[in-house]
Amino acid sequence: MTQSTNTDTLLEVRDLQMHYPITTGLFARQTGAVKAVDDVSFTIARGETLGLVGESGCGKTSMARSIVQLYKPTSGEVIFDGEDLVKLKGGAMRAMYRRVQFIFQDPYGSLDPRMTCGDIVGEPLKVHKLTNGKGEYRARVAELLTLVGLNPYMANRFPHEFSGGQRQRIGIARALAVEPELLICDEPVS
Repeated sequence: MTQSTNTDTLLEVRDLQMHYPITTGLFARQTGAVKAVDDVSFTIARGETLGLVGESGCGKTSMARSIVQLYKPTSGEVIFDGEDLVKLKGGAMRAMYRRVQFIFQDPYGSLDPRMTCGDIVGEPLKVHKLTNGKGEYRARVAELLTLVGLNPYMANRFPHEFSGGQRQRIGIARALAVEPELLICDEPVS
């Protein structure tokens, strides 16, 4: 493994492992592990794009979710802008989500069915206090919907009223709302 000395390094993944336990019996005794991600290392510079290709079930989603800490990796380091995300907890991790966003593979499962499209897209704006007042908030939500090819009048609709492709666009708009430095996409156009 080589150490990155490039000051423009945005993300460095070192020896990432994500193993899922195999359990059996009444007491769920662990008898082995599925190695979904095993010793993966790579570096991404600012402005660089990396695509990960592989057959179904090879660990792409597990790796993506481990990078953004939706799954805690078995071992390894995920260094984002000089800070190990694996070691972050609570408020520090929430603050990091202002800079790192994730677009889910399954848009329907990632959207709260009780929230309108506008509320879903606007939630990061509220959480991270990125707008001043309702007018600016509504304008930014409309801008984000337009950016992903949705008409702003759709902001009052609920997720079940959209097609799968439109729901994916809502997820993309939500991720782009905070203008992240790092965007991890798990089959965003599947």
